[in-house]
Amino acid sequence: MSFTVFLGNLPVWVTADDIKSWLTSENLVADAVKVIRNPETQESKGFAFIESPNQEEMNSIIRRFDRAPLEDRLLRANPAQPPKSGKGGSAVKSSAPSDRMRRSSPPGSNGANPTARKNFGSRRSQNSSSRQSAFAEELAKVL
Repeated sequence: MSFTVFLGNLPVWVTADDIKSWLTSENLVADAVKVIRNPETQESKGFAFIESPNQEEMNSIIRRFDRAPLEDRLLRANPAQPPKSGKGGSAVKSSAPSDRMRRSSPPGSNGANPTARKNFGSRRSQNSSSRQSAFAEELAKVL
């Protein structure tokens, strides 16, 4: 059984070492800390996962950090949720080739095609779904 805490609403400057030092100063134990980063920019996405050794330690981490003030924000801490069923690894693998196809222009198009413009809005939503897939992949690695 996994005892993982989701720690959200973090400022982008927070690192895993920062979180580890906060835990140590509060006499809390974590097996691992992973700050989730944008793979392209390496900037923090504003959340992290903390693996705790047991249920009691997980609950202590949540009690200490949920709604704790940091700068001008309140942190969020709660038990991490596993990826939703039906969106597991096979969906991530199958979406990659179709994403490449969506990004390419239609044959014979020079970018001025009105049809390509119509698809721009849908391309945005498709890219956001690929970002969600990347998030699901990161979450699966952590859990």
